[in-house]
Parts: sequence; C-alpha cells; structure tokens
Amino acid sequence: MLVLAIDTSTPAVTAGVVSLSAPSPNTESPDAVETLAVRVTVNPRAHAEVLTPHVLECLAEAGVTPAELNAVVVGVGPGPYTGLRVGMATGAAFGDALGVPVYGVCSLDAIAAAVPTTQSLLVVTDARRREIYWARYDRGVRVEGPAVNSAGDVDPSPSTLIAGSASHVDFFDLPVDPAETPSPAGLVTVAAREILAGSVPAPLEPLYLRRPDAKTLAERGK
Repeated sequence: MLVLAIDTSTPAVTAGVVSLSAPSPNTESPDAVETLAVRVTVNPRAHAEVLTPHVLECLAEAGVTPAELNAVVVGVGPGPYTGLRVGMATGAAFGDALGVPVYGVCSLDAIAAAVPTTQSLLVVTDARRREIYWARYDRGVRVEGPAVNSAGDVDPSPSTLIAGSASHVDFFDLPVDPAETPSPAGLVTVAAREILAGSVPAPLEPLYLRRPDAKTLAERGK
C-alpha cells in the first residue's frame, strides 16, 4: 500500500510517501514500512508555503501518481494552532480529492515509533511559552500524556531515554535518542494496523491541549 504522510505539529514541515505491507501469514515479523521519498523544511512560518510543494516533490521522486495512493496519515499534534490546521487541512483535502481514508495520529507517538527501544521513553516537543508537549512510553506504548507543562513540572522518572526537540531534551538529565520530529515512517507505523485492516478512520481532531494564541474581540474584552 502507498501512503502519503504529513506532519506540521513542530517547526518542521514534513511530507513523505511510504510503502506499507503486512507481514507474511504465520510469521511474527512486523509490518514493512519503507520510506520512498521525504521532504523536511524546518521553518515555523513556512507551513502553508512549502507543504503542498513538498507533497508533489515526494510523489514525483517516488514515481507515484496521486491516484495510486491508498491512504493519507497526518499528525494531529499536540502542536500550535496555526501549524496544525495547515497540515490537517492539506491531508483532509488530499484524502477527499482522491477518495482515500485519512488517519490522524498523535505526533508524539510518531516520534516514539521511530525510537527502537524497550526502555521507558519520554518524548518532548516545543509548546512555546516556555512549555513543552510531552508523553511517556513503555515498550512503545503510550502510558502517560500527551500533556503540556513547563519542563520543570515534568518528572523524568521512570524514563531512561528521551527524544524530541533538540532545544528541549537538554532540560532533562537523560540519554538522548536522535529522533527530533515526526517522520513519515513513524507516522505510518502508528496507523499501520488501521490502514492494513481497512478501518474507517475517526474524524480528524487536533490536539491543541490549550486555547490558541489568537483571540476574538469578545475574548480580548474579557
């Protein structure tokens, strides 16, 4: 199966085309996830400008036409309002135009999926306002979060490894895995079981975790 993967939950604008196949019957091998093309631009102000060109470049590099895509996976955060709505709207638009399902996945889960470890893992990304988005994983399964807090309010224990934003992992005295942002392979890995089963995806719901910075006039008056 061919899957378009998109994430705009961090300053990285990410798109990729991924090949997904199920394991052979009567084996315990994992799903096969292969990245065919990927584009990443780190610019928190460029989501709207570069995302669609990234998608088109990935399709061309992979030698895939839009009609050959079987599904779309999009990171739903947690992340800032402006960035998330660009990625989710783009993913939904491609899915609607092509008539394929669009699966939303937690972007922190996608980072965790790229970390090959059985250790207790803490994943953190930039939430601005001197805060972080975070979640904790045990053997790849999320056991706490996602949440938003100041770094000082997040207890690193019992985690023994950390991944995520390079400018925020250093707040914690833990060994660092190099996975910083959601990758196309990580996004598809999180949704793989649903995609292969042909499950009807849940409606896309952004994980803002707090109110957007932008306010209406009535809200400002309050």
